[in-house]
Amino acid sequence: MADRLHLEIVTPSRRVVEAEVDEVRLPGALGEMGVLPGHIPLLTSLAAGPLTYFAGSQVTRYAVRGGFAEVLPDRVTVLAAVAEAPADIDLDAARGRLQAAQEKLKSATAEDLDELTTEVRLAETEIEVAGGGAH
Repeated sequence: MADRLHLEIVTPSRRVVEAEVDEVRLPGALGEMGVLPGHIPLLTSLAAGPLTYFAGSQVTRYAVRGGFAEVLPDRVTVLAAVAEAPADIDLDAARGRLQAAQEKLKSATAEDLDELTTEVRLAETEIEVAGGGAH
């Protein structure tokens, strides 16, 4: 059994991360999922939320939205629509998007509900990952 995981995070525009890590936590569509070396193979869709990985004592977080993750015993490959490092997040813009999405939710139609809920979750995640608190 491998003692580390090879993590790769890719968006449509670039490779965001390629690293050897000890653990990965993913925002799966059905909830947060932890992956350690030797995990059974699976393919899961991703929700908006924080992706966290651990390498020794270092903890790194990204705000991700949409896409898929392939988990193998020695590798995790994340194909995400969005993957933002804390330094790339504009906190003021994220707070503005959160407020706007929450306002729209008050009068949302059933067709708009999923999209607006995802917008709220992504903005909350960006704020959390960038260190700006919950709201």
